[in-house]
Amino acid sequence: MAVLVEVKDISKIYNPGENEVRALDHVSLTIEEGEFVAIIGQSGSGKSTLMNMLGCLDTPTSGTYMLHGIDVSHMTDDEQSDVRNREIGFIFQGFNLIQSLTAFENVELPLIYRKVSRRERRELSMRALEKVGLSKRMDHKPSELSGGQQQRVAIARAIAQAPPILLADEPTGNLDSASSRDIIEVIHGLYAEGRTVIIITHDPGIAAQAKRIITISDGHIIKDEDNTENFLRLREQNRVAPDE
Repeated sequence: MAVLVEVKDISKIYNPGENEVRALDHVSLTIEEGEFVAIIGQSGSGKSTLMNMLGCLDTPTSGTYMLHGIDVSHMTDDEQSDVRNREIGFIFQGFNLIQSLTAFENVELPLIYRKVSRRERRELSMRALEKVGLSKRMDHKPSELSGGQQQRVAIARAIAQAPPILLADEPTGNLDSASSRDIIEVIHGLYAEGRTVIIITHDPGIAAQAKRIITISDGHIIKDEDNTENFLRLREQNRVAPDE
Protein backbone atom coordinates (compact mmCIF):
# COMPACT_ATOMS: atom_id res chain seq x y z
CA MET A 1 0.00 0.00 0.00
CA ALA A 2 1.08 3.56 -0.65
CA VAL A 3 1.98 5.91 2.18
CA LEU A 4 -0.88 8.35 2.87
CA VAL A 5 0.23 10.10 6.07
CA GLU A 6 3.87 10.74 6.94
CA VAL A 7 4.62 12.74 10.08
CA LYS A 8 8.29 13.50 10.64
CA ASP A 9 9.63 14.77 13.99
CA ILE A 10 6.61 16.99 14.70
CA SER A 11 6.46 19.12 17.82
CA LYS A 12 3.73 21.48 18.99
CA ILE A 13 4.75 23.94 21.68
CA TYR A 14 2.40 26.30 23.47
CA ASN A 15 3.72 29.30 25.47
CA PRO A 16 7.33 28.97 24.25
CA GLY A 17 9.84 29.85 26.92
CA GLU A 18 10.03 29.18 30.63
CA ASN A 19 6.44 27.93 30.97
CA GLU A 20 6.19 26.17 27.64
CA VAL A 21 3.93 23.16 27.13
CA ARG A 22 5.00 20.50 24.63
CA ALA A 23 1.70 19.02 23.50
CA LEU A 24 3.63 16.97 20.93
CA ASP A 25 7.32 16.26 21.36
CA HIS A 26 9.17 15.00 18.26
CA VAL A 27 6.45 12.64 17.03
CA SER A 28 6.99 10.57 13.88
CA LEU A 29 4.29 8.42 12.32
CA THR A 30 3.41 6.74 9.00
CA ILE A 31 -0.05 5.56 7.95
CA GLU A 32 -0.63 3.75 4.68
CA GLU A 33 -3.69 3.95 2.45
CA GLY A 34 -6.48 1.64 3.59
CA GLU A 35 -5.35 1.26 7.21
CA PHE A 36 -7.71 1.26 10.19
CA VAL A 37 -5.87 3.00 13.03
CA ALA A 38 -6.85 4.00 16.56
CA ILE A 39 -4.85 6.66 18.39
CA ILE A 40 -5.47 6.27 22.10
CA GLY A 41 -4.47 8.42 25.05
CA GLN A 42 -5.86 10.00 28.17
CA SER A 43 -6.80 13.64 28.58
CA GLY A 44 -3.69 15.80 28.12
CA SER A 45 -1.75 13.07 26.35
CA GLY A 46 -1.49 15.01 23.08
CA LYS A 47 -3.93 12.90 21.07
CA SER A 48 -6.25 15.82 20.30
CA THR A 49 -3.30 17.95 19.20
CA LEU A 50 -2.15 15.11 16.95
CA MET A 51 -5.67 14.83 15.54
CA ASN A 52 -5.63 18.56 14.74
CA MET A 53 -2.34 18.09 12.89
CA LEU A 54 -3.55 15.06 10.94
CA GLY A 55 -6.81 16.84 10.10
CA CYS A 56 -5.05 20.01 8.88
CA LEU A 57 -6.78 21.98 11.62
CA ASP A 58 -3.47 23.24 13.03
CA THR A 59 0.18 23.50 12.04
CA PRO A 60 3.20 22.18 13.97
CA THR A 61 5.82 24.33 15.67
CA SER A 62 8.47 22.19 13.99
CA GLY A 63 8.68 19.08 11.87
CA THR A 64 6.87 18.13 8.66
CA TYR A 65 3.55 16.51 7.75
CA MET A 66 3.22 14.98 4.31
CA LEU A 67 -0.30 14.08 3.17
CA HIS A 68 -0.53 12.25 -0.15
CA GLY A 69 3.03 13.32 -0.77
CA ILE A 70 2.30 17.03 -0.26
CA ASP A 71 3.88 19.01 2.60
CA VAL A 72 0.93 20.52 4.48
CA SER A 73 2.94 21.49 7.58
CA HIS A 74 3.00 25.22 7.10
CA MET A 75 0.15 25.95 4.74
CA THR A 76 -2.08 28.99 5.19
CA ASP A 77 -5.56 28.56 6.67
CA ASP A 78 -7.13 28.76 3.20
CA GLU A 79 -4.73 26.20 1.79
CA GLN A 80 -5.40 23.83 4.69
CA SER A 81 -9.13 24.31 4.19
CA ASP A 82 -8.79 23.20 0.58
CA VAL A 83 -6.86 20.10 1.66
CA ARG A 84 -9.49 19.24 4.31
CA ASN A 85 -12.29 19.53 1.78
CA ARG A 86 -10.56 17.18 -0.66
CA GLU A 87 -8.96 14.64 1.62
CA ILE A 88 -10.69 14.34 5.01
CA GLY A 89 -14.13 13.53 6.35
CA PHE A 90 -14.56 14.47 10.02
CA ILE A 91 -16.75 12.79 12.62
CA PHE A 92 -16.94 14.60 15.97
CA GLN A 93 -18.16 13.52 19.39
CA GLY A 94 -20.72 16.34 19.50
CA PHE A 95 -22.23 15.59 16.05
CA ASN A 96 -21.99 19.32 15.08
CA LEU A 97 -25.32 19.28 13.26
CA ILE A 98 -27.33 22.42 12.53
CA GLN A 99 -30.57 22.06 14.48
CA SER A 100 -32.73 24.03 12.06
CA LEU A 101 -31.81 21.82 9.09
CA THR A 102 -33.05 18.35 8.20
CA ALA A 103 -30.75 15.35 8.04
CA PHE A 104 -30.60 15.73 4.26
CA GLU A 105 -29.84 19.45 4.48
CA ASN A 106 -27.08 18.86 7.05
CA VAL A 107 -25.39 16.37 4.73
CA GLU A 108 -25.87 18.61 1.70
CA LEU A 109 -24.55 21.83 3.25
CA PRO A 110 -20.78 21.16 2.90
CA LEU A 111 -21.37 20.19 -0.72
CA ILE A 112 -22.96 23.59 -1.34
CA TYR A 113 -19.85 25.24 0.08
CA ARG A 114 -17.76 23.11 -2.27
CA LYS A 115 -19.86 24.36 -5.21
CA VAL A 116 -21.14 20.90 -6.15
CA SER A 117 -24.06 21.12 -8.57
CA ARG A 118 -27.57 20.76 -7.16
CA ARG A 119 -28.22 17.47 -8.94
CA GLU A 120 -24.92 15.90 -7.89
CA ARG A 121 -25.13 17.02 -4.27
CA ARG A 122 -28.66 15.62 -4.03
CA GLU A 123 -27.47 12.26 -5.35
CA LEU A 124 -24.41 12.26 -3.07
CA SER A 125 -26.43 13.22 0.02
CA MET A 126 -29.13 10.61 -0.57
CA ARG A 127 -26.55 7.91 -1.24
CA ALA A 128 -24.62 8.78 1.93
CA LEU A 129 -27.74 8.71 4.11
CA GLU A 130 -28.79 5.39 2.58
CA LYS A 131 -25.33 4.00 3.34
CA VAL A 132 -25.75 4.77 7.06
CA GLY A 133 -29.32 3.41 7.15
CA LEU A 134 -31.23 6.70 7.30
CA SER A 135 -32.96 6.77 3.93
CA LYS A 136 -36.34 7.00 5.69
CA ARG A 137 -35.27 9.78 8.09
CA MET A 138 -33.88 12.30 5.61
CA ASP A 139 -36.54 14.91 6.36
CA HIS A 140 -36.15 14.76 10.14
CA LYS A 141 -34.33 17.44 12.09
CA PRO A 142 -31.71 16.53 14.72
CA SER A 143 -34.18 17.05 17.58
CA GLU A 144 -36.34 14.32 16.04
CA LEU A 145 -33.49 11.81 15.93
CA SER A 146 -31.79 9.69 18.59
CA GLY A 147 -28.15 10.29 19.47
CA GLY A 148 -27.08 7.32 17.39
CA GLN A 149 -29.10 8.56 14.42
CA GLN A 150 -27.58 12.02 14.74
CA GLN A 151 -24.11 10.51 14.62
CA ARG A 152 -25.14 8.58 11.52
CA VAL A 153 -26.12 11.87 9.90
CA ALA A 154 -22.70 13.25 10.87
CA ILE A 155 -21.03 10.22 9.27
CA ALA A 156 -23.12 10.64 6.11
CA ARG A 157 -22.02 14.29 5.97
CA ALA A 158 -18.38 13.20 6.35
CA ILE A 159 -18.50 10.61 3.55
CA ALA A 160 -20.84 12.28 1.05
CA GLN A 161 -18.04 13.31 -1.29
CA ALA A 162 -16.03 10.13 -0.63
CA PRO A 163 -12.89 11.59 0.99
CA PRO A 164 -10.04 9.07 1.23
CA ILE A 165 -9.55 9.66 4.99
CA LEU A 166 -12.18 9.33 7.70
CA LEU A 167 -11.01 11.04 10.91
CA ALA A 168 -13.24 10.25 13.89
CA ASP A 169 -12.77 12.09 17.22
CA GLU A 170 -14.39 10.09 20.05
CA PRO A 171 -17.21 9.10 17.65
CA THR A 172 -19.14 7.18 20.33
CA GLY A 173 -18.40 9.48 23.26
CA ASN A 174 -21.98 10.77 23.63
CA LEU A 175 -23.75 7.50 22.87
CA ASP A 176 -25.11 4.56 24.86
CA SER A 177 -23.54 1.13 24.37
CA ALA A 178 -26.06 -0.08 21.78
CA SER A 179 -25.74 3.05 19.66
CA SER A 180 -21.95 2.89 20.02
CA ARG A 181 -21.92 -0.63 18.58
CA ASP A 182 -24.06 0.53 15.67
CA ILE A 183 -21.73 3.43 14.88
CA ILE A 184 -18.64 1.23 15.05
CA GLU A 185 -20.38 -1.17 12.68
CA VAL A 186 -20.98 1.67 10.21
CA ILE A 187 -17.32 2.72 10.48
CA HIS A 188 -16.21 -0.88 9.90
CA GLY A 189 -18.33 -0.93 6.74
CA LEU A 190 -16.68 2.24 5.46
CA TYR A 191 -13.25 0.77 6.17
CA ALA A 192 -14.22 -2.38 4.26
CA GLU A 193 -15.00 -0.17 1.25
CA GLY A 194 -11.37 0.96 1.19
CA ARG A 195 -11.30 4.17 3.21
CA THR A 196 -8.44 4.95 5.57
CA VAL A 197 -9.96 5.25 9.05
CA ILE A 198 -8.29 7.03 11.97
CA ILE A 199 -10.12 7.03 15.32
CA ILE A 200 -9.03 9.24 18.20
CA THR A 201 -10.19 7.87 21.54
CA HIS A 202 -9.47 7.45 25.23
CA ASP A 203 -11.49 4.20 25.35
CA PRO A 204 -9.54 0.91 25.05
CA GLY A 205 -12.74 -0.85 23.96
CA ILE A 206 -13.12 1.46 20.98
CA ALA A 207 -9.40 1.30 20.17
CA ALA A 208 -9.62 -2.50 20.14
CA GLN A 209 -11.95 -2.27 17.12
CA ALA A 210 -9.06 -1.03 14.95
CA LYS A 211 -6.36 -3.10 13.21
CA ARG A 212 -3.55 -0.94 14.56
CA ILE A 213 -3.36 0.85 17.91
CA ILE A 214 -1.06 3.81 18.55
CA THR A 215 -0.74 4.90 22.18
CA ILE A 216 0.29 8.46 22.99
CA SER A 217 1.29 9.85 26.39
CA ASP A 218 2.82 13.19 27.39
CA GLY A 219 3.24 14.17 23.76
CA HIS A 220 5.14 10.99 22.81
CA ILE A 221 4.10 7.86 20.96
CA ILE A 222 4.89 5.14 23.47
CA LYS A 223 3.43 2.13 21.66
CA ASP A 224 2.48 1.23 18.08
CA GLU A 225 1.06 -2.26 17.82
CA ASP A 226 -0.60 -4.53 15.25
CA ASN A 227 -4.08 -5.45 16.48
CA THR A 228 -5.18 -7.50 13.46
CA GLU A 229 -5.75 -10.75 15.36
CA ASN A 230 -7.95 -9.11 17.97
CA PHE A 231 -9.70 -7.05 15.27
CA LEU A 232 -10.68 -10.20 13.38
CA ARG A 233 -11.83 -11.95 16.55
CA LEU A 234 -14.07 -9.03 17.52
CA ARG A 235 -15.49 -8.84 13.99
CA GLU A 236 -16.39 -12.51 14.15
CA GLN A 237 -18.03 -12.06 17.56
CA ASN A 238 -20.09 -9.16 16.22
CA ARG A 239 -21.26 -11.23 13.25
CA VAL A 240 -22.50 -14.14 15.36
CA ALA A 241 -23.87 -12.14 18.32
CA PRO A 242 -27.42 -11.54 16.93
CA ASP A 243 -27.99 -15.27 16.41
CA GLU A 244 -26.86 -16.33 19.87
